[in-house]
Amino acid sequence: QVHLVQSGGGSVQAGGSLRLSCAASGYTGSYSNYCLGWFRQAPGKEREGVATIDGDGSSMYSNSVKGRFTISRDNAKNVLYLQMSSLKPEDTAMYYCAAVGALCTWGRFRQQEYNSWGQGTQVTVSS
Repeated sequence: QVHLVQSGGGSVQAGGSLRLSCAASGYTGSYSNYCLGWFRQAPGKEREGVATIDGDGSSMYSNSVKGRFTISRDNAKNVLYLQMSSLKPEDTAMYYCAAVGALCTWGRFRQQEYNSWGQGTQVTVSS
């Protein structure tokens, strides 16, 4: 498993932007071989996949954030990012980064695909 430490997040008004970071350590092999993802969980709701990125930089997004969020990774620094723009109140949630030491698969938006998780960071968007 990988040790993931998140930073960023906070409170912002609707239409604003925030960036989340997720630094990795203790991984096996090359960080670039890890499938990485961002998930979020709002109160009373299930955790949902938001964005994922493979080692070659290929990314996928949920329909709810497509065009507003950008996932990226710096394989030299072992850091994952989520740039969030045009934020809406419905984006309010606890956000988690996740990692698995394999290529991303068809199940990349399923929690069960990942075996390492960050501690979570709160994002609150006010109207």
